[in-house]
Amino acid sequence: MTWKSLTIATLALLAPLATCANAQDNGPYKVIKIQMTGGDGGFDYIYADSVNRNLYVARSGAAGHIPVYNLDTLAQVGDIPNTSGHGAAVDAATGHGFATSKPVTMFDAKTFAVIKKIDVQGNPDGYLNDAYNHRYYVLSHAAPNVTVIDDKDGAILGTIDLGGMPEQAATDGKGKIYIDIEDKSAIAVVDANTMTMVGKYDVSSKGGGCAGLALDAKNGILFASCRTKNNMIILSAADGHIITDLPTGVGSDGMVFNPATMEAFSSQGDGTITVVKENSPTDFVVEETVPTPARAKTITLDAKTGNLYLATSEYGPTPAAPAQGMPPMGGGMPMGGNQGGPGASGPPQGGPGGPPQGGGAMRRPNPPTIPNSFQIVVVGK
Repeated sequence: MTWKSLTIATLALLAPLATCANAQDNGPYKVIKIQMTGGDGGFDYIYADSVNRNLYVARSGAAGHIPVYNLDTLAQVGDIPNTSGHGAAVDAATGHGFATSKPVTMFDAKTFAVIKKIDVQGNPDGYLNDAYNHRYYVLSHAAPNVTVIDDKDGAILGTIDLGGMPEQAATDGKGKIYIDIEDKSAIAVVDANTMTMVGKYDVSSKGGGCAGLALDAKNGILFASCRTKNNMIILSAADGHIITDLPTGVGSDGMVFNPATMEAFSSQGDGTITVVKENSPTDFVVEETVPTPARAKTITLDAKTGNLYLATSEYGPTPAAPAQGMPPMGGGMPMGGNQGGPGASGPPQGGPGGPPQGGGAMRRPNPPTIPNSFQIVVVGK
């Protein structure tokens, strides 16, 4: 892409954002940068390594790889080749990173060199790196639901059965892990020492289809962003009692919590971030709705700057819905799992082949991805 076309593309992206922003209440957060990076392949999770100042964005498909960008400039600083996965995370203490590819790829967090490939069962998708005991948790919608890997040497330590489809996990840093189970309207409680599920919190009274999960570890508050009612369910991490729920945008697929500002952020495929302020462990309010480019639905936090990073692409017109009586061809908006780009590895969860979002029997096909339109979105104050 030439400098001129890049400028035009960036302005074209920012124009609808300005229009959308005028329709929202003014707030401290806004899109502060859109970096067009291009490239082919599907994409899903995005991960900020705040210690080493790197940003990982997994690209999936036949030419799958993980480009690595400088967290401050977004200049590409490395690449992990031959790795088609949903995401990657790093343990700063061991200096090792892992990608939820199949097999799982273990790499050096400084040089980005592949250390080894780790054969696992299931279908690696989400992930959690837990600094508590330096373990990497591979989440899979198919059994085994969780595979536990030792960050130090890449050894498989065991698996955990959750009885459902995990989406996002959070750790309290003290030996407890929480995982939302998308198809069961529940939050699993896992003991990190014994690698067993020791509890399950039912949230079905307030909604379901929870795809994002974040934790205020200091106060023991869980934030679950859910698709069935497009809301954020807030509950006690100690006993699972629901404190309240608040509205979000449509199609959440990720959450983060910033303990420095006491804010929870839910990113949605409809082109919004819902910001919830924790005034106290019993008082929560929607502070702001931040407009973003459409389908920027997974999110990561840079703990140093407080900036948020998302990824998306541009899309062409949505094809017409299938004629009555014809089989559905997928969702009109990718709501989870792998998204965007040719050669995506596996169907999106909630997109083609995934469960309906909103219960409609007839669903529109996904719009085509515009080649080389992949972009990183930075949101900050």
